[in-house]
Amino acid sequence: MKEKLKKLSDYKWLIPKDARSGMRVDAIFYANKSILDTVEDTAIQQLTNVACLPGIIEPVLGMPDMHWGYGLPMGAIGAFDKEKGVISCGCTGFDINCGIHMLRTNLLADEVKSKLNDLISTLFHTIPCGVGARGKLRLSNKELSKVFTNGVRWAVENGYGIPEDLERIEENGCIKGADPSKISNHAMNRGAPQLGTLGAGNHFLEIQAVDEIYEQEIAKVFGINQKGQITIMIHCGSRGLGHQVATDYLKIHSSAARKYGIRLPDPQLVCAPTTSNEGQDYFSAMKGAANYAFCNRQIIAHWVRESFAQVFKKSWESMEMNTIYDVCHNICKLEEHTINGKKREVYVHRKGATRAFPPGHIDVPIVYRKVGQPVLIAGSMGTASYILIGTDKAMVESFGSSCHGAGRAMSRHAAIKRFRGETVKRELESRGKTVRSTHPKILAEEAPGAYKDVDAVVESVHKAGISKKVARVIPLGIAKG
Repeated sequence: MKEKLKKLSDYKWLIPKDARSGMRVDAIFYANKSILDTVEDTAIQQLTNVACLPGIIEPVLGMPDMHWGYGLPMGAIGAFDKEKGVISCGCTGFDINCGIHMLRTNLLADEVKSKLNDLISTLFHTIPCGVGARGKLRLSNKELSKVFTNGVRWAVENGYGIPEDLERIEENGCIKGADPSKISNHAMNRGAPQLGTLGAGNHFLEIQAVDEIYEQEIAKVFGINQKGQITIMIHCGSRGLGHQVATDYLKIHSSAARKYGIRLPDPQLVCAPTTSNEGQDYFSAMKGAANYAFCNRQIIAHWVRESFAQVFKKSWESMEMNTIYDVCHNICKLEEHTINGKKREVYVHRKGATRAFPPGHIDVPIVYRKVGQPVLIAGSMGTASYILIGTDKAMVESFGSSCHGAGRAMSRHAAIKRFRGETVKRELESRGKTVRSTHPKILAEEAPGAYKDVDAVVESVHKAGISKKVARVIPLGIAKG
């Protein structure tokens, strides 16, 4: 597949539409040469498959963290016409609204290093994590439905946060239009005991220190003032609830594709017309799962505050533990974009991709509107993560989107065969990192060597101009499910 790529710049590559293969539109892949050399042909093939679906808007986009996934590759974006397009649960992903919540503090690395073991132990005790982890909350279906419809407002009203948090979350922590009746009882039963849990796999909680500041004035708007400043990054999603919503609608969308005569280049790209009941039912259920994920991260973030207060024996307010931002990754949004000079509403599927709206955009929170939307990029375990900012160029080229993380370079199965968890732990600790996980296998799955170079990924979107580097943070303490 790589032989089909045409170089547009050092950081942008074109896959021209090909009527013989059924491609209706071009595809674009953002990457520098080193990343291009390592991307899987199967991921590029998946990108071209999405370009074959009805109502697709040009272009389909792959980010530098792109790798093979279910249907649409991870690290990709597909936008569809509001009337003639499709909505695809496969193009959104299983972990609906997997995302990042980031806190900043007024603490410095030197103050925290001596307490890292206590902090990680307290966080591990306070925040349930791991496969099938059950939370401390016990919600009735009635209360869970309120989470689906109210998102983070439910958390704040129940003591898990402050109103100012809502101002610093994508969609203010609640996507309007969720319908709990479109979520199955099985999904609700899976979600009820897991609110306030971290999960496993690539989900993590990191205590970090600011390593570099590239844009001083923008960083100050985010509350980032100096090197060594402590931040906390929480990466998780909608847990078993989101997975079950996706699983339920894969079956529904498979039937819908046959019912409406949609030709699928890949059976994993099951979908339904945007105007159909099957399409809109999923959209409403997905919003509920996304709001659950927002709420999940908010509750964890507030427990992080309380854990720091317990260890440092002072209030979290005095440590200025405020939210920087919270972003979605796996999501479908109905957004307005300029297509061929005309404003149109389109369904934008971002799978392993982050919204990157520019300064002045109405959907950027008022507190950040002058500078643009924060774009939070998670590195692999033990490597740097980044804070970027959205740009005008992203609105023109990438439907206001950027990458979301380092992106896997090998499968979890391959990583387990190649790495040993105990060895990964020793190597990280030899570099001064404090690491805790529920099982050594998790550390093997998530070994830094199993991921792309996050610096190269971020440099690619920065040089391409679809988001701009603001600050770089490095991990001091790592909690993995």
